[in-house]
Amino acid sequence: MTKEFDPEQKFARSAYADGPRLLADIGATHARFALETAPGVLRAVRVLRCDDYAGILPLLRAYLADHEGVRINHAAFALANPISGDFIRMTNRDWQFSTDEVRRALGLNTLLIVNDFTALAMSLPALTGKDLMQVGGGEPTPNAVIGVLGPGTGLGVSGLIPTADGFVTLGSEGGHVSFAPSDEREYFILQYAWRQLPHVSYERLISGPGMELIHRALAERNGVKAPDRTAQEVMEAALNKGDALCLEVLETFCGMLGTVSSNLAVTLGAVGGIFIGGGIVPRMGEWFKTSPFRARFEAKGRFSGYVSAIPTYVIMAENPAFIGVASILSEHLRGRSGANTLMDRVIQLRHELSPAEQRVATLVLEHPRKVLSEPIAEIARLADVSQPTVIRFCRSLGFLGLADFKLKFASSLTGTIPVRHSQVRTSDSTHDLAAKVIDNTVSAILKFRDQLDVVSIDRAIDLLRKANRVEFYAMGNSRVVALDGQHKFFRFRIPTSSYGDSHLFKLAADLLKPGDVVIAISTSGQLPELLSAVDAARAAGADVIAITSSKSQLAKKASVVLAVDHSEDSTTFLSMISRVLQLLLIDILSVGISLGTQGEEGQTDKRLLISHLDI
Repeated sequence: MTKEFDPEQKFARSAYADGPRLLADIGATHARFALETAPGVLRAVRVLRCDDYAGILPLLRAYLADHEGVRINHAAFALANPISGDFIRMTNRDWQFSTDEVRRALGLNTLLIVNDFTALAMSLPALTGKDLMQVGGGEPTPNAVIGVLGPGTGLGVSGLIPTADGFVTLGSEGGHVSFAPSDEREYFILQYAWRQLPHVSYERLISGPGMELIHRALAERNGVKAPDRTAQEVMEAALNKGDALCLEVLETFCGMLGTVSSNLAVTLGAVGGIFIGGGIVPRMGEWFKTSPFRARFEAKGRFSGYVSAIPTYVIMAENPAFIGVASILSEHLRGRSGANTLMDRVIQLRHELSPAEQRVATLVLEHPRKVLSEPIAEIARLADVSQPTVIRFCRSLGFLGLADFKLKFASSLTGTIPVRHSQVRTSDSTHDLAAKVIDNTVSAILKFRDQLDVVSIDRAIDLLRKANRVEFYAMGNSRVVALDGQHKFFRFRIPTSSYGDSHLFKLAADLLKPGDVVIAISTSGQLPELLSAVDAARAAGADVIAITSSKSQLAKKASVVLAVDHSEDSTTFLSMISRVLQLLLIDILSVGISLGTQGEEGQTDKRLLISHLDI
């Protein structure tokens, strides 16, 4: 990515049809801003001190004050903070904010906020030889996993996973893994840190504050009276003045970094290389090549040969986070994340909608998260329209109905590429909890869609169309899915029953005949009574469609397997997402049967079913 910046020029005409894009890299001390006016072209680069502003909105407005009259529709920020949900509480500053509120306050159509190391990871495919300094040997394996880490105020860790259409970043808090000393000197440092800290992670030592802690610990170990020094002062004294204690600090620091880098390499299988960024190591320059880093990286015992073949690089590019957030934003706007720039589409099509549909559009633009989380009845009430108007609005934008619209819209509002699982925490607000539950479900649905076995679905639909009768066998959480299937299949005039008592499974199965079909639903697929009933059904000549894990005992006994391999601890928690995926399979089968139904009555049933699915 090239940088073109004329200090006298506040703004240059944008090559983007919808105007320049605002990029930001917001750290603990400084915030860096730029306008991307064309792919790879940055203008109006500016650095602001975070201490000078009371919050993120004053900070952003200070930068944008120089660009009044310039319409900015899309923005992406890299933030030195974990990102999970809409509400962000910064760990290194007393700032907290809602991403969606910031977007609306600035009048943006799109605002993505990602972790700074997610952005750094996404910058890697665009870096060239001049942006990197290789340390040691090794050659990268093409299209392989890449690891990235870097010490600064903390220790950031991420990864880059190749896919068929690009790369996906790995969200990680790997800097917080427990520190393990490699020699007596590091064990002394660990004991010194234990006096102050109940848990010593790698971040506590491999970071700016960590370098200062190592300096104090080694001064005590060596019996040296040394003044307290900042990390910058330690590096200055070591590299420019040859101070013995500070040189030992740097050598120890780099050795520890070599160990955690090789740990990351073997954990991820990062044969595409390990890349080091952050604000500390690049300032060491050529000296880093002679440090203990690479020797410690390769000191992996039986796996020394494995890690020796993996190259390690220092990222020397200026502002690489801009490259990453620009790439994330570009992919997002191209629709790879499922976003499909829905805000833009709503704005562009609003004038073509009916007055009632325009009220729905206004609600979507002003309260997108509420539209995402509320049922159709509440959306209609908030927009002061009827429920069919909400459906017509969705169809005017090219969607089948509200469910289809929400599926795309959920992806467009997350700050990650792609939608990914986020851990729900007891400290989450109701807003964040709702956003995470929706995002986690959307993520699972998208993965499920990509892994569907269409051949098995076709076989199941064919069996059901010809069935004399259909029986559902399910217990517990899956019982709800069976009842839903029984309700839908009655619409097709198929004799259908459902059993939720394990004692009745075998009795019912013994009465089956050839041409009958059992749909057995179980998340684990291990229930003995269900397995026995399936054996009896098959012995009676009936076919069995199993909705279960592809590796389960139930799957091995079935005529057709519709796999649901979402991982959930069903012994401790309700299998909420697995249940949603099972319900989706029932809907897929129902629609498949409906499309094959002939005659006037069948067409009536089809319309009823599709109306039900839309709402």
